Amino acid sequence: MASILNQTQELQEASKVLGHVRCENFFIFPGENTLSDGLRGVLYFLGLAYCFIGLSAITARFFKSMENVVKHSRKVVAIDPITKAEIITYKKVWNFTIADISLLAFGTSFPQISLATIDAIRNIGERYAGGLGPGTLVGSAAFDLFPIHAVCVVVPKAGELKKISDLGVWLVELVWSFWAYIWLYIILEVWSPNVITLVEALLTVLQYGLLLVHAYAQDKRWPYLSLPMSRGDRPEEWVPEEIDTSKDDNDNDVHDVYSDAAQEAVESGSRNIVDIFSIHSANNDTGITYHTVADTPPDSATKKGKAKNSSVFDIWKHQFVDAITLETLESKKVDSIYLRIANSFWQLLLAPWKLLFAFVPPCNIAHGWIAFIFSLLFISGVAFVVTRFTDLISCVTGINPYVIAFTALASGTSWPDLVASKIAAERQLTADSAIANITCSNSVNIYVGIGVPWLINTVYNYFAYREPLYIENAKGLSFSLLIFFATSVGCIVVLVLRRLIIGAELGGPRLWAWLTSAYFMMLWVVFVVLSSLKVSGVI
Repeated sequence: MASILNQTQELQEASKVLGHVRCENFFIFPGENTLSDGLRGVLYFLGLAYCFIGLSAITARFFKSMENVVKHSRKVVAIDPITKAEIITYKKVWNFTIADISLLAFGTSFPQISLATIDAIRNIGERYAGGLGPGTLVGSAAFDLFPIHAVCVVVPKAGELKKISDLGVWLVELVWSFWAYIWLYIILEVWSPNVITLVEALLTVLQYGLLLVHAYAQDKRWPYLSLPMSRGDRPEEWVPEEIDTSKDDNDNDVHDVYSDAAQEAVESGSRNIVDIFSIHSANNDTGITYHTVADTPPDSATKKGKAKNSSVFDIWKHQFVDAITLETLESKKVDSIYLRIANSFWQLLLAPWKLLFAFVPPCNIAHGWIAFIFSLLFISGVAFVVTRFTDLISCVTGINPYVIAFTALASGTSWPDLVASKIAAERQLTADSAIANITCSNSVNIYVGIGVPWLINTVYNYFAYREPLYIENAKGLSFSLLIFFATSVGCIVVLVLRRLIIGAELGGPRLWAWLTSAYFMMLWVVFVVLSSLKVSGVI
């Protein structure tokens, strides 16, 4: 199978103590081998959980940089044909549908994509594909579809309804998401059973580009390429107040439409997470971008003034100061001493990660692209540590790597998806971004997360051995795809019924919201249990 399984088997055969297979691998110190397997397993699981906390921390900074990239508008100067007066407008650089599918979906899925790519690079030279990446991505798709929907459906207040306003774009994204898993099953079981050819890997990656084109065509309502569905009316209060751009004296091509206060956002609390879901314009035809940010502490007005006059190095210095700050002004206002102690302990736990990620340059450099790239590099580094812990857990406990991928890895690396969709369900008056993030992330998982690693391995195998890439446990992966497809149909049917009966996909009467949430969680448990039993050879 994968190099992971080969390494695990070699290590298990290397040493036997009193008839018990013992793992001789270690994470940092050789002395780890003197500990019992049970203690080592617990320690490695704790290390894996701590890495997931780190992924959440760096993903928050990644979102800030991505939001800075998306928020820009390009100045457009036109001359009024009648008055000959100069008319200045600001045209959006990013289309919101493309931003959802590319930056948002790619960003929230990058931990899984990075993990799968690292697994593929470590596996170069092997004729068999690694199982850690595909298992994680399929498990992550199930986590995205079921638990995240379960959370989002109960997030709105009792009686509040949040529905998808642009059903056409959602249907396009949904169809491509379902097709991604059908396609994966075809190349595993139908086209070339148990192997992946260079052509199959290349076609898998290219389909991501087709998804982008089709979604954009649907958003722009191109004839022959879009569904004949009108865009639903968005509530009037959903549109933020228009910003007066006449006061801007900057002649640069790119215009910022929100204050620099976002640069001062602190990742330690949810109130300070930048709202990356308000990139949608109120009217797609106006070309004007509106943007909102999350609620900020009472002293944010002072911070805004300081941020505008601060240099890049001052902002960068503030990142390090914030990393070692255990109590904020908000936490000091809490009356309960126990809550303050708990918050300080949590901040102390986060401090090493925050201090490390403070090295990411401020988001106001190069419109956020530098921070964007550095964040991806840090996410890749954490993902590499995650793969090491996964190897050790599989070696010490004997648990099948696919089972770990379906459960622990999928849940941990999908945490950014959960946070992103929850924020969208809370702050937007529609369900577009919350649900679009789920469907788009699932498409990205297959077309990019599995396609790119397989493309790397198939290219090497083609030129080195003139052979395809072999999939040893293809039956187990194909079985998981069938279970996922069946349970996902049950999920989508319930969402459609909620739209027809209640009038919205999210929210509604509290009892029905919780029943829907419980149903989605039940579907996830069914997927995890059946998939784990199959890859373990029980069924």
